[in-house]
Amino acid sequence: MYRPSRNLVTLGEFIIERQADFPYAKGELSSLLSDISIAAKIVNREVNKAGLVNILGEAGTDNIQGESQKKLDVFANEQFLAALASGGECAGVASEENDDIILFDNHSTVNGKYVVCMDPLDGSSNIDVNVSVGTIFSIYRRKTKNGPATVEDFLQHGSDQVAAGYIVYGSSTMLVYTTGNGVNGFTLDPSIGEFCLSHPEMRIPKKGNIYSVNQGNFIHFPEGIKKYIKNCQADDKANNKPYTLRYIGSLVSDFHRNLIKGGIYIYPTTLNSPKGKLRLIYEANPMAMIAEQAGGKATDGYKDILEIKPLDIHQRVPLYVGSESMVNESMKFLHEFSDENMQPQYNAKSVN
Repeated sequence: MYRPSRNLVTLGEFIIERQADFPYAKGELSSLLSDISIAAKIVNREVNKAGLVNILGEAGTDNIQGESQKKLDVFANEQFLAALASGGECAGVASEENDDIILFDNHSTVNGKYVVCMDPLDGSSNIDVNVSVGTIFSIYRRKTKNGPATVEDFLQHGSDQVAAGYIVYGSSTMLVYTTGNGVNGFTLDPSIGEFCLSHPEMRIPKKGNIYSVNQGNFIHFPEGIKKYIKNCQADDKANNKPYTLRYIGSLVSDFHRNLIKGGIYIYPTTLNSPKGKLRLIYEANPMAMIAEQAGGKATDGYKDILEIKPLDIHQRVPLYVGSESMVNESMKFLHEFSDENMQPQYNAKSVN
């Protein structure tokens, strides 16, 4: 009897093997993940040759947050939209790069059972200096049943996600995702053009010694976070301190490192950004789902990220995510040195 000698498992094979986890999906979710992986390969190709072609620099437009769009931002957004539209399973997309939701109205997608929320190119300010960037995505089953998708389909709790993941375009390109049954990582093998299982059953260490925060904003942080950072810097060998500061400025890259090595990523409220800076439905929610499925934790400092009800597709939120013990410790400082003026508030008038 012939027995294959390789133990290589591609993303496509892995998705098919795990399809039984979703008997209600009938293959649609697997197809969606495949569509996302195809777009990721195209974006990866352009990222890797970005210095050789005219796709670096500004596109001359701003997104809904008023942030200048890079040319590769726009390219990545177009590729993921095209892949999801052609796949037939996705009824619409909420993207950082578009003011409103994008609805797919062709015959095969208008009744699609899923919607996707995404940041097509996270960390794009790093593009021009050859630093790792990434893509973040989140998948929900629609609330509405027939016809075009509505905003209601996108404004679901993070706990309603059926899948979430990210792609990091770095020294190697990795796709990491979860469907609520653990976290698995796949590395792109350029010789065969396939994502191959390289990090099965990823688990974030319960304790870590890395903290990731833009310390340049220290003066604007809540008092509790100032105290926590000082505690991270303490000379306390019994508790493996001082911790190591590592901050790339790309959520995907910082989160990915901490997922593997153990650590905490912090983007708190500040005097300049009293509602937080990161977006809830396509940045915080997917990262929170991945962290929790890997044994970690994600909060806004007071409440689990996945329990926050979105009120707007571009709603902002503070984020503390990573190793459970480190997130708990940061929350302890926030509560001990509580400042009501710096606590996140969620209401219809103050979400952006």
